[in-house]
Amino acid sequence: SLNGPMITIRKFSQERYTVEDMLHRFHSLSQAMGDFLHAGILGRKNIIVSGGTGAGKTTLLNVISLFIPDGERVITIEDAAELRLKPHSHWGRLESRPPNLEGKGDISIRDLFINTLRMRPDRIIIGECRGPEVLDMLQAMNTGHDGSLTTLHANSTHDVLVRLSSMMLLSGIDLPLRAMYEMIATAIDVIVHVARFPDGTRKITGITEVAGMLEDGQQLDLQDIFVFQHKGLDSEGNVLGEFKPTGYVPLCYEDLITRGIRLDKNIFNP
Repeated sequence: SLNGPMITIRKFSQERYTVEDMLHRFHSLSQAMGDFLHAGILGRKNIIVSGGTGAGKTTLLNVISLFIPDGERVITIEDAAELRLKPHSHWGRLESRPPNLEGKGDISIRDLFINTLRMRPDRIIIGECRGPEVLDMLQAMNTGHDGSLTTLHANSTHDVLVRLSSMMLLSGIDLPLRAMYEMIATAIDVIVHVARFPDGTRKITGITEVAGMLEDGQQLDLQDIFVFQHKGLDSEGNVLGEFKPTGYVPLCYEDLITRGIRLDKNIFNP
């Protein structure tokens, strides 16, 4: 610090938010978005929550994790313990540890993740993927740990793919682009992007399905399901806009119905 000591305190709220708070109190999403996310969690879809710093990724992850049935065994892995899944009765919490002054004793998220796979979890929730552990996460999602959740720094749902592929390269394994995209396409089902607006409000600006690979094999097929249409600011500086479905019916809809989850198809109508 050039101008003297600096201290930053990150204080976590003791209040537990629910999807009703997000709907009626903060207006962060629409009822249709909430219904779809609820169905996606019950249907064990792998979901990534993306957004910038302070956008509310962890808060949203806390909210949608409340949809997880109580009988499932959940393991959470974090840098700093922010997730609060109580009153979930089968919840194991793991936290990474930095090295000591001698540079020893560090436990990385990747170390925790590898060990977590031996704990027979039904779901794995990573507080934030920011390094080589993303490769282990994608492999776990491809090998029976459906319904896993994580957050990721990105500017949009489409930017998530760039971040994922670049972090996979950090693992030291030289994979061709097509192989990385195939792994992402089979592992990730839904990407939810949350953004913080100038008036301080936080809103889900997009829910996108990873619908597989395009025919050229060099790109992933991303289909927006819901979007927030920003229409400017009012006289007091508040954000104007509305949440709208795009009209695209996600490929996972039929699978959700097959699993016995009731989800009205009309929520996708624009």
